[in-house]
Amino acid sequence: MQPKTPTLAPALTLFPSLKPPHKTLLFHQILVLTITFFAYASFHASRKPPSIVKSVLGPTLETNNSASIDTGWAPFDGPQGTHRLGEVDLAFLSSYSMGMYFAGHLGDRMDLRLFLVFGMMGSGVFTMVFGFGYWLDLHLLGFFVGVQIVCGLFQSIGWPCVVAIVGNWFGKSKRGLIMGVWNSHTSVGNIIGSVVASGVLEFGWGWSFLVPGLLVIVVGILVFMFLVVSPEDLGLECPGMEVEMNVEVNGDSERVVSEEAGLLGNESLDTSSSAIGFLEAWRLPGVAPFAFCLFFSKLVAYTFLYWLPFYIRHTAVAGVYLSHKSAGILSTIFDIGGVFGGILAGYISDLIDARAVTSISFLLLSIPALVFYRVYGGLSMFANIGLMFLSGLLVNGPYSLITTAVAADLGTQSFVRGNSRALATVTAIIDGTGSVGAALGPLLAGYISSRGWNSVFFMLILAIFFAILFLIRVARTEIKGKLNEGKWFWNSISSH
Repeated sequence: MQPKTPTLAPALTLFPSLKPPHKTLLFHQILVLTITFFAYASFHASRKPPSIVKSVLGPTLETNNSASIDTGWAPFDGPQGTHRLGEVDLAFLSSYSMGMYFAGHLGDRMDLRLFLVFGMMGSGVFTMVFGFGYWLDLHLLGFFVGVQIVCGLFQSIGWPCVVAIVGNWFGKSKRGLIMGVWNSHTSVGNIIGSVVASGVLEFGWGWSFLVPGLLVIVVGILVFMFLVVSPEDLGLECPGMEVEMNVEVNGDSERVVSEEAGLLGNESLDTSSSAIGFLEAWRLPGVAPFAFCLFFSKLVAYTFLYWLPFYIRHTAVAGVYLSHKSAGILSTIFDIGGVFGGILAGYISDLIDARAVTSISFLLLSIPALVFYRVYGGLSMFANIGLMFLSGLLVNGPYSLITTAVAADLGTQSFVRGNSRALATVTAIIDGTGSVGAALGPLLAGYISSRGWNSVFFMLILAIFFAILFLIRVARTEIKGKLNEGKWFWNSISSH
């Protein structure tokens, strides 16, 4: 089945001055980066409300004076309330992870702009439908679970689409720093969602879903009007340059020059007879280790995404319990740290040319950061903010790096050269596997938190430990390759 021919964005028909030769390739590249950035940021903004309203929906908070502050919302207000909240998170994230494996396949056969808009409209509508439970006074667990399942399927459309479109315009610009900056849309979206949902929470928790849902729809309209899927749609030449990558072959590092069609590739440029198989992609060097590393890394990141405002609300800072709004806004510090973490991880990995070593370094440092945040985060607001920022930086750095630059490297190595659709499958495997971990983390936190937050942090540290284990062999190979390069360098000098 051949991909559907993309239709031109309506804004370019209404405003001919936006077309070449009035506007250059660089102008449209910046426009595409901006639109896809805010498109995916809006997806993440609509994912934040469940974490913001947890402290309102969940079990009552008892202060030191044994006075009840919160009343909760059935069926989440009883002793099993945190369990039910975790199950709602699982409903969304499990359908999201399953949908991820199919969304890329469907996107290859549809107009990516229309497919992305379809996902955004559905996400916005069902985010609002969840909030309607407030005004309709609904207390059925099945309603909230069902809405989240459908919403997760719509949300899974976003990532494959934006990556594919960016790949069409920046097929060879896969450097870690560039992808780290662009991938900050995840943290930026979390920050926007937290601020918006917290800001309207005092009017009723339904508004915390209604406003972010409307935001996704508004941005979706802008995507429909202005987004151009590929430069060929405007008669522009597809950007092309050679990408130089390190590929490990039998323990030795080789410099490979790979000519690829794009980040996810175009079927029209595919020189192979068929896309790489799912099992075959799993056997590619580095795919399985990074996929399982992302499983545990995303487990940690998404536990914070869905439970951090609840944790802050139920943990005294300098002896004072924060309000729902203050806890939600304060939780954005973790995502601000994530912005810097993604950029820093990309920059360092470019500098040392070693993705696994960079990821392990961040993961190792995140362990003491989480311990310090748990132990000392309640001493003062300054300590809480500083340690939360540091934790966000270290936890989100590897997550951002693996989902962007690492996936690009693995899908375009010499073993799959000539198959421009390899990265589509590799990306689905890595991010899909990571999304399974993302679904598991918040669920476990919902159950374990009833035993105390020390148990939750122990689970997170254990997950980080396993993430490190999966990358040790890859990091060892990277280090060995660097040492061999150094020996070759000095031998070359001595021979002259």
